[in-house]
Amino acid sequence: MPHRVCPWWLGYVLASPLRRLACNPSKILASYVDEGMTVLEPGPGMGFFTLELARRVGKSGRVIAVEIQPRMIAGLKRRIAKTGLLDRVEVCLAQPDSMGVADLAGAVDFTLAFAVVHEMPDAGRFFTEAAAASKPGASLLFAEPRGHVTDAHFADELQAAMQAGFVVADRPSIPRSHVAVLKKA
Repeated sequence: MPHRVCPWWLGYVLASPLRRLACNPSKILASYVDEGMTVLEPGPGMGFFTLELARRVGKSGRVIAVEIQPRMIAGLKRRIAKTGLLDRVEVCLAQPDSMGVADLAGAVDFTLAFAVVHEMPDAGRFFTEAAAASKPGASLLFAEPRGHVTDAHFADELQAAMQAGFVVADRPSIPRSHVAVLKKA
């Protein structure tokens, strides 16, 4: 499946409060993110999940939001600044073929990969970078939209995750999504 990156202007639609009716960040993240954690969020867009992640990690935690689109980053920073949570979020510009998170080696407690892996040019590279950044036992919530990703493609992405050192720990349900919770072995 060829990758395609969500256009920056769609970020405003995806950050809409109406989206919470079907996909509530607080409910989705409640079991995975606690105060003091270091969280990696690739492809945050305009921050639909980022704001909730920042609230959950508290003053002693941090969220590293990695995005390839400068216009998404600008919108994300504006939204975070309005909430007063900017000190908890580090926003980084990634390259199209790499998240550029080598400096996080073994530091990440949780990664949220929500509707983003299918946009990556190489799922294997993504999962390898996420595994290298993760602590042993760290979790990765991996969700892909059913409208964009077939069952077979999701299975291929899961295989890439396992080859990178993750194991499937759970298969929770999120509406209209393929979902797996992965653990770093």
